Amino acid sequence: MPTLQQLRYLVAVDDTLHFRRAAEACHVTQPTLSAQIKDLESKLGAVLVERSRARVVMTPLGAAVADHARRALREVDEIRNLSVLNGGTLQSTIKVGIVQSLGSYLLPLIVPDLHQSHPKLKLYVREGLPHHLTEALATGAVDLLLFPLPVRGAEYDQLSLFREPLLLVIPHDHPFAARDNITPDLLKGETILALEPGHKLYEQVRVICDQYGAHLSHDYEGTSLDTLRQMVAMGMGVSLLPALYVKSEVAHQDIVVARRFEGTPPSRTIGMVWRQGTVREQEYRDLGREICAILKAGAPELTILG
Repeated sequence: MPTLQQLRYLVAVDDTLHFRRAAEACHVTQPTLSAQIKDLESKLGAVLVERSRARVVMTPLGAAVADHARRALREVDEIRNLSVLNGGTLQSTIKVGIVQSLGSYLLPLIVPDLHQSHPKLKLYVREGLPHHLTEALATGAVDLLLFPLPVRGAEYDQLSLFREPLLLVIPHDHPFAARDNITPDLLKGETILALEPGHKLYEQVRVICDQYGAHLSHDYEGTSLDTLRQMVAMGMGVSLLPALYVKSEVAHQDIVVARRFEGTPPSRTIGMVWRQGTVREQEYRDLGREICAILKAGAPELTILG
C-alpha cells in the first residue's frame, strides 16, 4: 500500500510539475523524492509521472491518484486536528492565507493582541494572489483565508468580519485636494490607476469605473498598493485605495493626499474562508470573534460585521 509520505510527494509533483521544486516543497532531496515516486508506481503497477529532460507530465492515472491523495491527506489532517482541539481552541498553529493588498496593513493591528491573549496560538501566514490562495485552501496548503468576500464555491464556508471603505488618493496639486470629501459622481472622466488583473481589488475598481464613468488605466497597472501610490504622486492618475492601507502608508506621508467619499463610500468586505466540514470550524469562528473585537477597539475606520 502507498505510504502517506509517498502520497505527499506525488501531490507535490502534481502541483509543481517539477521534481526539484517538489522536493524543495517537501523538504527532501530530489533523489529521495524520485525514488519514492518510483516505489509508488511499482506498488500500483502503473506509470503515474512521465519524465523527460524537457518537462514532467502527469499521466491521466497519475492526476487521478493525486486528486484522491489530496483528499486522503486532508482527512489525515482532520484526524490530527481532532487531537489538537482536545486541548482547546486557539492553542496551536493555523496556516492563514491573505491577499497582498491586506496582509501588511491588517496583521499589525491584530497580531499583538492575539499573541497576548492566546500565547499558544501561532499564525503561519502566506501572502498571495486570490487564485493561488484559493488553490492553497482547496489542497490543504493553508487552513484559512483572510480574504475579500464573497468567495464562490459550495465547498467553502465564509464569515464576514468587516467592511473596509475605499478612499480616493490624489496628487497634492489635483483640484480635489481642496475638498474635505468628494462624491462618487466626480470620478467621471478621471483616470483611475488600479492593481493588475488577478487582484480582487482590480475587479472592484473596474466596476466602480464603469458605474461612474471613470477611465480605468490599462497602460499603467500597479503590482502593489505602494506602486499605485508612487504613480499617483507622479501625476499619472488617481487611485482608490483601502482604508487600512491609507491609515498605514498615506496618512503619515506627504507625497499624496486621501479624500473620503460622502455618504456611503465604495468599500470591500473582508472575511474568513475555510473548507466546509472541517473539525476546526468553531476554532475559526472563535478567531473571527477575537479579530472583530480587536478591530472594533482599534480601527474606527472599519465597519465591524462579525
